[in-house]
Amino acid sequence: MCTTCGCGDTELVPVELHEKILAGNDRTATHNREHFRESGVLALNIMGSPGSGKTAVLEATARVMKGVRLGAVSADLATDNDAQRLSKAGIPSKAITTGQACHLDAELVHRSLHDFPWRELDVFFIENVGNLVCPAIYDLGQEANVVALSVTEGEDKPLKYPVMFQKADFVLVTKVDLVPHLDFDLARLEDNLRRVMPDPKILRVSARTGEGMEGWRAWIEQMRAPILGGKPREARMHEHGDAHTHGHAHEHEHEHAHEHTHGGQKHSHPHSHKHVHTHEHEGPQEEHQHGGGEHGHDGAGHDHSH
Repeated sequence: MCTTCGCGDTELVPVELHEKILAGNDRTATHNREHFRESGVLALNIMGSPGSGKTAVLEATARVMKGVRLGAVSADLATDNDAQRLSKAGIPSKAITTGQACHLDAELVHRSLHDFPWRELDVFFIENVGNLVCPAIYDLGQEANVVALSVTEGEDKPLKYPVMFQKADFVLVTKVDLVPHLDFDLARLEDNLRRVMPDPKILRVSARTGEGMEGWRAWIEQMRAPILGGKPREARMHEHGDAHTHGHAHEHEHEHAHEHTHGGQKHSHPHSHKHVHTHEHEGPQEEHQHGGGEHGHDGAGHDHSH
């Protein structure tokens, strides 16, 4: 039994609650999410059974996403084995040892960020404790939930553990290279996933052969796109090179008729004025184009006294 969530405890006594039991966790998760989004870091919560291939998929991810700054925290009850594997694969990683807790919570993730250079990352993986029950209900501040489900677990897992797959944004069906050696029906598994998931997104992968890993990479890049606009200026400059300042001068000619009266006669004297307006932009040069676009000026802010 998990000592933090009380699953399976028959001695629990019902009490009246005035606040959602996970309200504190949700507040910390919101805080984590704000940090990730403000820094332009895609945070993914990787869940699945023990032995489902979570760590192996992340190792393979490092091979197909060279040039993308990856990092991870890896949770386990008693060892840092998975974190060591990820570090060897080229993913800077930190272990979170949970003791008797069968899941991560937002506070554990938050503490792990304090001495980890996560702001320098593009993608931050949160490898959760191996479990198909408790991790599903704890928001950690992630952008999306990913579940690794191996073909060795049986086709009926989505029906047995529906909450996990209802919370999943993406399911990786792992170890598909083993299918020829198993009495296993991939189509039946995927049908069961579609019966449970609100918006089924499923991908067959093999960390050993590389099958499906390009599709996994493409999904990660798709998820990154909406949050890249939140990356601080310093991080964008680091990613795209030094910022460039581009000045664009636009000349605008204005004609004005100045009227005055001498001896009862009205005289009109046209005057022509040329104004130069300089527009400066910071950022990659290709983002700032000034072609034949019109720039309208109504004369505000210009002195035309004569």
